[in-house]
Amino acid sequence: MSDLCFLTAVELAERIRRRDVSVTEVVRAHLAQIERVNPKVNAIVTLTAERALDDARDKDARLARGERPGPLFGLPIAHKDLVPTRGIRTTWGSPIYRDHVPTVDGLIIERLRAAGAVTVGKTNTPEFGAGSQTFNEVFGRTLNPYDPTKTCGGSSGGAAVALACGMVPIADGSDTGGSLRNPAAFCNIVGFRTSPGRVPVWPRELAWSTLSVQGPMARTVADAALMLSAIAGPDARSPIAIAEPGDGFRRPLARDFRGVRVAWSRDLGGLPIDRRVTAALEPQRKVFENLGCAVDDTQPDMRDAREIFQALRAFAFATRYGPMLAEHRHQIKDTVIWNTEQGLKLTARELADAEVKRTALYHRVREFMERYEFLLLPTTQVPPFDVAQPYVTEIEGAALPTYIDWMRSCSDITVTGLPAIAVPGGFTPDGLPVGLQIVGRHQNDWGVLELAHAFEQATGVGLRRPAVAT
Repeated sequence: MSDLCFLTAVELAERIRRRDVSVTEVVRAHLAQIERVNPKVNAIVTLTAERALDDARDKDARLARGERPGPLFGLPIAHKDLVPTRGIRTTWGSPIYRDHVPTVDGLIIERLRAAGAVTVGKTNTPEFGAGSQTFNEVFGRTLNPYDPTKTCGGSSGGAAVALACGMVPIADGSDTGGSLRNPAAFCNIVGFRTSPGRVPVWPRELAWSTLSVQGPMARTVADAALMLSAIAGPDARSPIAIAEPGDGFRRPLARDFRGVRVAWSRDLGGLPIDRRVTAALEPQRKVFENLGCAVDDTQPDMRDAREIFQALRAFAFATRYGPMLAEHRHQIKDTVIWNTEQGLKLTARELADAEVKRTALYHRVREFMERYEFLLLPTTQVPPFDVAQPYVTEIEGAALPTYIDWMRSCSDITVTGLPAIAVPGGFTPDGLPVGLQIVGRHQNDWGVLELAHAFEQATGVGLRRPAVAT
């Protein structure tokens, strides 16, 4: 039964539909994998085993009655501990919410359950999802499955590790400055920052914001596309929701890329990049040429991206966590306090400047992407680092001023609003995963999936499994 744990989600869903294997068998296999591997990595922090088995038995009975299964029918899934799950503890990685049990599901949870997925638990995240390193005072650290002395990234770190270790075939995550992409890169899986509004988000304080998105994580691009087909589509609770329905993401991903122009950027115009990342990704340039792409060494003008991101992120923190500071300051980690206070100090002029500069940046990048259909660059600026280190403070001798500056290869892309996927791109000489980031044109999520799939099929990097999971 352990072989079921590393089947693709696409194949596993098909086997369940054909009744080659029961949902109960699938869930039992994944629960056994969680029991065996999770103590070594601490990815799933709240387990709902009995509830999952009850759901599995019910689904088997419905399938036997001839009910038509949804696209994710019978697939085990674990939800990021930032997303409210009705009747299941949701802590946001914070001691303030250590015993919090929501009475409603987030919209993404509603859709995953409607599509037939089986909830097996919640995945670890840094406190309030702040920072790309997964640790908190409630559940402790989540370890990188390829080297348990290293971080798995974050903030969807528990989800990435659970996937890499075969505990679940699909997982949900969220991304502001790289939280879907960074842990995917560090754990040799796929993480897709979808276009804002592609996956509508509810509940949320800033319903009109485009900075933070939710999206799929999986071990293959096709599995991510399958999951996206179930969670994408309009909803009146999200005013920025894209009207296009999600079922189009279930069509075949194969495409001829001959003559497609792509931009290859080693450092997004001057970001410090660890030489091990550059060395791991450099051979992959040839892969795109072999696919028929016309590859140029270039990148868009990204000036002001850091200033824009810092301002809009701080504003979001002030909105969400500002009211907590007076009563709970002693229970909030220092980086969240700092980011919140930065937001509370913002002036109307500074926010206006950030929005004006973001508009100018969008149009510079839009004009660039009219010439190039895709932009290729490193997902992260460093490989996985010491799990005891809260965040990176310098890269190749360049000092970094804040706890989020080491993730600018993701956060600079965030403020463009473009869809971006992290796919397995290679390994360092000591066996640490490195991710490649593929950025597409405005709302061209499908094109990003197509190119990521072609690259994945050509390289097979994502087939390498961590020893701890086998």
